[in-house]
Amino acid sequence: MSLINRSLVDIGLNTGRIQPWSVFLNVAKIALLALSTLTMALAASPKISQDMPAAGDVRVIVQYAEGTSANQLAGIPSLNGTLDEVLGLINAVVRTLPVQQLEALAADPNVLYISPDRGVRGALEYANPTTGAGVALKHGFDGSGIGIAVVDSGVGSHADLNVAGLSGALGLSRVVYSQSFAGLTGAADGLGHGTHVAGIIAGNAADSDSRMNTHTFRGIAPNSRIISLKVLDDNGGGSDSSVIAAIQQAVRLRGLYNIRVLNLSLGRPVFESYRLDPLCKAVEYAWQNGITVVVAAGNYGRDNSSGNKGYGTITSPGNDPYVITVGAMKDMSTVIRSDDRIASYSSKGPSGVDHIVKPDLVAPGNLIVSLAQTRSVLYSESAAMGFLVPFSYYAPGVSGPSTQYFRLSGTSMAAPMVSGAAALLLQQDPSLTPDQIKARLMLTATKAFPAYSVATDPSTGATYTSQYDIFTIGTGYLDIWAALNSTVRATGSAASPTAVYDPASGHATLADTNARNGSGLSTVWGSSTVWGSSTVWGSNVLVSDGSGVGSSSTVWGSSTVWGSGFIGSSSTVWGSSTVWGSSTVWGSSTVWGSNGPLAGEQ
Repeated sequence: MSLINRSLVDIGLNTGRIQPWSVFLNVAKIALLALSTLTMALAASPKISQDMPAAGDVRVIVQYAEGTSANQLAGIPSLNGTLDEVLGLINAVVRTLPVQQLEALAADPNVLYISPDRGVRGALEYANPTTGAGVALKHGFDGSGIGIAVVDSGVGSHADLNVAGLSGALGLSRVVYSQSFAGLTGAADGLGHGTHVAGIIAGNAADSDSRMNTHTFRGIAPNSRIISLKVLDDNGGGSDSSVIAAIQQAVRLRGLYNIRVLNLSLGRPVFESYRLDPLCKAVEYAWQNGITVVVAAGNYGRDNSSGNKGYGTITSPGNDPYVITVGAMKDMSTVIRSDDRIASYSSKGPSGVDHIVKPDLVAPGNLIVSLAQTRSVLYSESAAMGFLVPFSYYAPGVSGPSTQYFRLSGTSMAAPMVSGAAALLLQQDPSLTPDQIKARLMLTATKAFPAYSVATDPSTGATYTSQYDIFTIGTGYLDIWAALNSTVRATGSAASPTAVYDPASGHATLADTNARNGSGLSTVWGSSTVWGSSTVWGSNVLVSDGSGVGSSSTVWGSSTVWGSGFIGSSSTVWGSSTVWGSSTVWGSSTVWGSNGPLAGEQ
């Protein structure tokens, strides 16, 4: 899967190569197709990832024991291969060498794990007021002083990203730093995904905020600063190593630009435990260095190729328990929240291999209007599919398609909503830690949902039924104003819990991800009335077995939650080894989605 969510409508570009989440569907498809061309070799050594090709040269990420210096990493013998890059962030190097040399490399006692350098892929007119950002802006919360790193396809120039009132003036862009890690493509956004994401975070509506206009497309934190770290090329392709290098640079630049938030609207399939995944190690490093990391959940909620009905499809690094993983809602083109529904393509938990409870919360992500780059791939694809926003939609009397804004859908669009929200919280209280921001956003998320909803894909007419359970909507729907009005500060880790499945009873319960024995709940989620699991997730998804809320809180398998014979019944999904087994669910080309941008859904 790719890391980005290639988003036109959550294209689902998770491929093992990084891709934007709106681009995600496309990237995902590309990634799956790429994987399907490989002959998977079952590695003899547990240090070698099992998604290695059987023969030929391979570019790999080699993780070494903690404490190995950069000089030592650079001086390690190449074993007839080449040293391509040193990733000191995770004590690793990138090497290209014959597959036959991997066993010898793994025999080194200092080598911890070897994985392929996998590929990644990757408006507010209603979403802004729906999330409460409009109210926050009226009270002075606009992200001023906060730097947000956008690890994506680059961020192009746009009046909406300039300093307010100074549009067009040289040197007054709020994109204060740009760097490419995507080869020789330059820092410009040829894909169009990163600029769209940046607009959701920081667009100030310079091109739509007029008395004559009927709609305004303003981002969540319209005065925040953007640090553009390009990892995706013009086709939405990237790699684990490019994303890790970008995260490493974000940490280096943290003090210079006050980078407090990092947005990853991209992803790829999960191939191993988050404890070994190099992408997960990189995002945890940023988290531990005071940067709140927000990641798109993925766009595979419709996938049933393994009989899992979209469960277990969270992508990496959204499977990491520390980061904030975001699913997508539909704002239904209204400013009220009560009619909003989950986007059926939004990936569901638990995560593969580790069964981490994800997503953490959901935010608007369907048919989101944000900034356009007219010469970008996604803008061209949108034009060909009739997805462009007409000028007449927001500027009466003006004909033709807008060259300033266009629509994309996917969890790639939902993640920057939360990144913007994190910036507002940090503007209000710069002392907040990533764990405190995550916990507060989860606690204050709206938890009123229907039991299920039905969505229709306008391009195919297919319908999809979604359940509103803990693995679909997490702790609820982003509510920025509620979060800003909360004064509760979490203490300890806000790592997402693990779902522990009991095949005998068909039930799953919450357990502390950090606990060695796998029992009990973490300090944040189980220590008090305020942070108790039933308060944070909502009582509708937790069922006590009679001994009270805690490690016995049932999150799956009860008729109270799922209903008799419904789509989540244990006989059809929860009893499946696909979801609860130790392997991953990625095995069919259907997982990767379509070749183009998503059309959105009704």
